[in-house]
Amino acid sequence: MKKGGEATLEMARRYFELFVNRAAYTVQSDKPDGRGRHYYYRPKGERRLALETIRKHLVGEITIGLYAINPRTQRSKWIAIDADYAAAFEHLLKLQSAFRKNGVEATLERSRRGAHLWIFAAVPLLARDCRLYVYNTAHRLQVPIKLSGATDGIEVFPRQDALEAGEFGNAIRGPLGVHRGARGKRFRFYDASYHIEAQLSYLESLNKLTESQLNELVVGLTMPEEFRPRPRLVLPPYVPNRGEFSILEHVSKGRRSGKAYRTGCPSCGARDKNRDHLAINVLDPRMYRCWAGCSKEEIRAAVGCPIRHYTEARTWQPRIANP
Repeated sequence: MKKGGEATLEMARRYFELFVNRAAYTVQSDKPDGRGRHYYYRPKGERRLALETIRKHLVGEITIGLYAINPRTQRSKWIAIDADYAAAFEHLLKLQSAFRKNGVEATLERSRRGAHLWIFAAVPLLARDCRLYVYNTAHRLQVPIKLSGATDGIEVFPRQDALEAGEFGNAIRGPLGVHRGARGKRFRFYDASYHIEAQLSYLESLNKLTESQLNELVVGLTMPEEFRPRPRLVLPPYVPNRGEFSILEHVSKGRRSGKAYRTGCPSCGARDKNRDHLAINVLDPRMYRCWAGCSKEEIRAAVGCPIRHYTEARTWQPRIANP
């Protein structure tokens, strides 16, 4: 058993009440890949998060990742703000103070490169309202919000306003366990004793954000323009060999990750040291995205196939025969 003390199924049940909003979960790999990363994956077979699995997480036998949004309700039990850059603590403390002035209690958890700031809900809250409140607070305080993999800023979980059926969203490392990417080190909440029982009791004692509170806090707010989701592009059915541009003709497929290929981004070049910034939809390679923030225009230009925008104003010149 790893250090951190005894963990019982009753502790796992209490943990479930605090953190678990849907049955799906991820597990951090025990062994690093060739790049030294401990990736998270959804386990095969057992798809529902059981109390015994949580108990193993608490004693350090495994490390789980938790999803924020339940797609049946589009709600989350908590808000987690992840910051892992130079000014992380300063910005999280700034946010914590602003939340406190609104009557919202938030607590800090250590992490490998910075910290996580958590807000717990009295009942699961609409993800879009959670995000609306945090994004507007951060924007007002001039706390940077991460737009892409290449920028510094906070990351807010839940990461989406809503999920389609069958979607998972983004998972965050479950608190109170070990971090295999940090040599098995544990990261606890600052304001309680190190032991699991004390940590759980502390978290249970926090004032929880109510739905009526959140409703009042978001009245009149809109998402800052730069963080609004882009309109969803509906493409005609994908037909291979139709002669249209295919990104796969210009990059390697790389490794398979869920529904996408992950490979190097042509626009990032040497900045993409691990050759994994570009995600390409397996079923429809017309859909691809650079997680470091490169636009499609930049990617197409980098492979020598620039996008032509026909909406640009053009001056028509009449053709004169036999001048």
